[in-house]
Amino acid sequence: MSVETAPEFQRAPDGTLFRDLNGNGIMDPYENPGLPVAERVEDLLSRLSLEEKAGLMFHTMVSAAESGNLGDETSRAGRATLQEVVADKFVNHLNFHFVPEPRLASRWVNELQRLAMNSSPHGIPVTLSTDPRHSFIENWGASFTAEYFSAWPEPLGLAAVRDEQLVREFAAIARAEYTAIGIRAALHPTIDLATEPRWARQYSTFGQDNELVARLALAYLDGFEDQHLGDRSVACMAKHFPGGGPQRDGEDPHFPYGREQVYPGGMFDHHLEPFKRVIAHGVTAIMPYYGMPIGLELDGEPVEEVGFGFNRQVITGLLREKLGYDGVVCTDWSLVTESRLHGRQLPPRAWGVEHLSEKERVLKVIEAGCDQFGGEECPELVIELVREGQLTEERIDISARRLLKVKFELGLFDNPYVDEEQAEQRTGLPEYVAAGQRAQARSVTILKNASNNGAALLPLAPGLRVYSGEMSADALAEAGFTAAADPADADVAIARVAAPFELRDHYMLESSFHAGSLEFDSGTISRIEELAAVIPVILVPHLDRPAILAPLEPHCTAIAAVYGASDTAVLQALTGAVPPEGRLPFQLPRSEAAVVASRPDVPGDTKDALYECGFGLEL
Repeated sequence: MSVETAPEFQRAPDGTLFRDLNGNGIMDPYENPGLPVAERVEDLLSRLSLEEKAGLMFHTMVSAAESGNLGDETSRAGRATLQEVVADKFVNHLNFHFVPEPRLASRWVNELQRLAMNSSPHGIPVTLSTDPRHSFIENWGASFTAEYFSAWPEPLGLAAVRDEQLVREFAAIARAEYTAIGIRAALHPTIDLATEPRWARQYSTFGQDNELVARLALAYLDGFEDQHLGDRSVACMAKHFPGGGPQRDGEDPHFPYGREQVYPGGMFDHHLEPFKRVIAHGVTAIMPYYGMPIGLELDGEPVEEVGFGFNRQVITGLLREKLGYDGVVCTDWSLVTESRLHGRQLPPRAWGVEHLSEKERVLKVIEAGCDQFGGEECPELVIELVREGQLTEERIDISARRLLKVKFELGLFDNPYVDEEQAEQRTGLPEYVAAGQRAQARSVTILKNASNNGAALLPLAPGLRVYSGEMSADALAEAGFTAAADPADADVAIARVAAPFELRDHYMLESSFHAGSLEFDSGTISRIEELAAVIPVILVPHLDRPAILAPLEPHCTAIAAVYGASDTAVLQALTGAVPPEGRLPFQLPRSEAAVVASRPDVPGDTKDALYECGFGLEL
């Protein structure tokens, strides 16, 4: 949208173009783009009602209408309508889930911004955020497939390449595609350490090496925030403080059975290192995890065994006071109320404080030092706490000030609109897609490359007949191969397999979290054995977390691990058209028994691993 078509844009007597957000016909200090952000924040804060301040403290989920027309959204599973959330509750931080094609998405976003301006006494714009959506794993609780954007390997794949410049390139392209449709906040990077091999969230991390994670995290911030937060930036939220990897039995704290974080190796500080680095860099926001620490001591004092978002010792004592962080702290999603989606329910992630009422949980989160409630839309509880005298409005001002500062820095008060006509031309560009595909190929990690008739099997020579039950014939033909319908008629087999997991589907989101055993089922093992009895096999496992490859490895002539890669990218790597550079971002255990015996907080702690972190062959 151009400024000429938005009626709130006006010129002050001195010629300054501004948005008359409160409709009083004059340029108030908070509307003046020439004033320092701090002055604008204080002016606006002095004008806001308690209701408007409370609305700032909530960050709920929303899906755009497929039509691109505001008001066509489907039911929000018993929650308030979008109109009620924005216009009545003054909630103006929204986590974008379903996104239609770019032109329609940008139209919807512009209508949303007009709704926020017209329904708020002071025209506070919406900040739209998203979980990662540039890769291959669809998980409505954590990430989305690329779809209209360029597709890249999961962060694990970026870590496998170990190239900070590649991470900056990815983040800059992702920023360009986000901002094209009005997304201005990223609920990432995930800078947890992948130290428990069974944990389901590893695909979105940079692996187990805390120094590598820290370096790549800084490059990530540079690419998304464009060095310093401004009107072309996407603000990042680093997660999950103080490090979400050390989960007891590798279970995830989205679910009641995974609520405990443990440190039998005494490596709590080791997991903190990436957070220390991004704090020093000036990261905009930080998200604590759901987990509750068990048996943890800080400075000789036992830490209360409650979820990190409720934990004053961790948020105020460690993050605020000891580490000196004064940015936004937003809880992980739904600590206060239960969640429902697609016929499934998930209780509030109020681990350790399940006995508290919803209002008591809100109070404990704020007293812990958090500024914002992720996944919630109940500002009325904050208002009640203030009016009952349990919270002061001055405490609410502290959080509102931090939240407003980011909105001003992003330039949203000056122009929150996007160009609907240009949205398609700024997303999924051929050069973006090509860069993502090249990164996928570069991230491929060659774990084995044995001889085939006296020579290493890889790189594959053109003209071969290839049998694959998973790869497309078109991709094979494009790479110079002939697709064989039967292994007996082929020169080589390429078997793409997913890392094993145990399917669970009792709780909401549970089926999307790949948890449990890392062992392959007998059917997969038999299939590879039978193929290997006929022709050489190239195993291509997709590692969204480690897999126990030991039963398969002896039967495979070559193994090439991937972390999100198309058939075309895999074949580019296997032929050497794009040399594979990947090195394992985590250890691959030899057995499930070794995993069970390992300590969740210690990186690479399984005994006699099949492949160590950092391993990878060159072609």
